[in-house]
Amino acid sequence: MIVIAEQLSQIKARISAAESKYHRLPGSVQLLAVSKTKSASIIAQAYKAGQRQFGESYLQEALAKQQALSAFNIIWHFIGPIQSNKTKQIASHFHWVHSVDRLKIAQRLSEQRPSDLPPLNICLQVNISHENTKSGIDLQELAGFVDEALRLPNIVVRGVMAIPAPETEFTRQCLPYRSLYEAVTALNLPQLDTFSFGMSDDLEAAIKEGSTIVRIGTALFGERN
Repeated sequence: MIVIAEQLSQIKARISAAESKYHRLPGSVQLLAVSKTKSASIIAQAYKAGQRQFGESYLQEALAKQQALSAFNIIWHFIGPIQSNKTKQIASHFHWVHSVDRLKIAQRLSEQRPSDLPPLNICLQVNISHENTKSGIDLQELAGFVDEALRLPNIVVRGVMAIPAPETEFTRQCLPYRSLYEAVTALNLPQLDTFSFGMSDDLEAAIKEGSTIVRIGTALFGERN
């Protein structure tokens, strides 16, 4: 049986060690607990152990959990593929969206964000490894996408998200993150302060190359249901 509090402590120790090793400021990397397919009761365990930010990929599943956990002060992140017919509920029920891969989606989130809520934080998804099976824009399109998205009301473009092709060798894990970090910093836009990359198997490489949010599921909750 996985003890969530122990797993959470171990992951935070990994993050802290990587921050120190790669000369990052302490606390500069946030942990996003990827809770898709996990029950509300498991999320509650993580919350009671101190975790506040959770990432979901499936809208209807996420909405049910949000209702069940409404008494908890959770920051909800949507990290899955976005269909146009789902943008209204995503805009209404999340604090962050990491997987914006088309201008149309950004426009719909902007238009459909309720006026009584603060602006929605978004990250633009980049297909950094040029994989046909993954969503995201090409790195060469990033500057133009950012320029268009920054003009939209009711959303705040915070940075980028990426899911590179899996690699087991550390140097090869670093390369796509480094190219994305360099491309974003070259835009010289201070508001782009968020780099959502790094998962259970490569969080150290991601932190070395500038990640500010690591998305951890398996190492925290075990294999996906």
